[in-house]
Amino acid sequence: MRAARCAPASHTRAASAFATATALFAFLALAGHAAPVRAADLLQLYSEAQNRDALIASARSAYLANIEALPQARAALLPQITARWGTVNTHYGSGNISNTFGSSGYSLALTQPIFHWDSWQSYQQGKLTVASAEAAFAQAQQDLILRVATAYFDVLAAQDDLALAGTHKQAIAEQLASAKRNFEVGNATIVDANEAQASFDQATAQEIAAQNTLDVRRAAFARIVGHPVGSLATLRAGSTLPSPEPNNVADWVAQAEQSNYGVQLQTLTLEIARRETSKAKSGYLPSVDLVASGAHSNVGNANSLLTSAMSSPSSQGTGPSSAGQIGIQISIPIFSGGSVQSRMRQTLALEDKAQSDLDDARRLAVLGARTSYLGVSSGLAQVKALEAAEQSAQSSVASNKLGYQVGVRINADVLNAEDKLFTTRRDLAKARYSTLLSSLQLKASAATLVDTDLQLLNALLTENPDASAAMAGAREPAPADAGTGLPARGVRPGTTAPLRR
Repeated sequence: MRAARCAPASHTRAASAFATATALFAFLALAGHAAPVRAADLLQLYSEAQNRDALIASARSAYLANIEALPQARAALLPQITARWGTVNTHYGSGNISNTFGSSGYSLALTQPIFHWDSWQSYQQGKLTVASAEAAFAQAQQDLILRVATAYFDVLAAQDDLALAGTHKQAIAEQLASAKRNFEVGNATIVDANEAQASFDQATAQEIAAQNTLDVRRAAFARIVGHPVGSLATLRAGSTLPSPEPNNVADWVAQAEQSNYGVQLQTLTLEIARRETSKAKSGYLPSVDLVASGAHSNVGNANSLLTSAMSSPSSQGTGPSSAGQIGIQISIPIFSGGSVQSRMRQTLALEDKAQSDLDDARRLAVLGARTSYLGVSSGLAQVKALEAAEQSAQSSVASNKLGYQVGVRINADVLNAEDKLFTTRRDLAKARYSTLLSSLQLKASAATLVDTDLQLLNALLTENPDASAAMAGAREPAPADAGTGLPARGVRPGTTAPLRR
């Protein structure tokens, strides 16, 4: 009877647990439905990179270390104070006479530099070192903006390549299915089917390569932001790409030649080298110090510790004693074995090197400004041309498909048209991203790239993949027999889901 009563209870508990689990699953499903994961945008990932990127953290630590050069150099111009204390036990013996006594004492010495040319030049170098550290850190911050933007658009370009490769593969699969059907009914030769199969295999290889490129670029982006990168906001269709402002290459070149961070760093390096040459001349100059000292000692029956510390004539006696002195100390170098002349030759050679490095930095800045400006201007023109080419390629595909259906075109013509459309769309996506990056590089060459420039680019992004630039015109109406084609692989343009295997 007990067993019979227990069985319904166990069934009741199982049913209750099943109902609870079902309700929990439904709640989680609704919660996930109600709060979809938002795609990360450019500003969000840049903010994370500021806190997690190892290179910017290293640059920040280097900056904090280098700015300490100024207080260290200033210390050589400030008073130096030294305190000493000591105790001595002395044993004295002569013939039958033996004596043991103790002495103790302390002294305080102060040295105030009045004229040390090398210390003054080191102090000026400390100021220059701080300025150099600030410029280097500003350059590192600018480089972070470029690295984040480059990695971001590299991932978007790889996503577009994968999506376009999937679309291209699907179109080839439909053409392959059509060629096979026509061969089976005797309307085409086996050549058409073989050509379509070869194109399909090539499209499959392109899709695999695109997936690999996307995985690699995501890993590279994760190195910067410190975590795996999920879904990204994509470039909005119809976005107007920014033009350079001012739209004059001469203005950008002049700005880069003066303000580029590489030029700033080399200018500071040259000035530090000149200060080093001036510091080497101190080997010929005297140095002047204000010195002051005082001492106190308790002596038994011997020369006192005080007199030893003060370098004064010895005194005999017992008991405490005190003394002090103050004065000016002048040191004049006379001969140092030729080290001063050698040091001068060395610093002059380093000064010439710094001057040559500055000239090269200016030329490099000019080259970077010109290259980036041309990248923006030619990129804008290329985008317009490729947009027109995309429309033409779409018309070509439609015309060749119609011609193939009525028998005035062969299958190879359709496949070639599909290849041209795929290549044009891929080149168009790359041209858009390349133009955006060139606009950032142009500002970086003139040392004007700041966080707000990322905000302008971030305004061009959208979380809706159907509204992305890669989706614009990428989807065509499927033919009537599309359902009989081979299944497509890949993801839609603008999404980040992996391939379904």
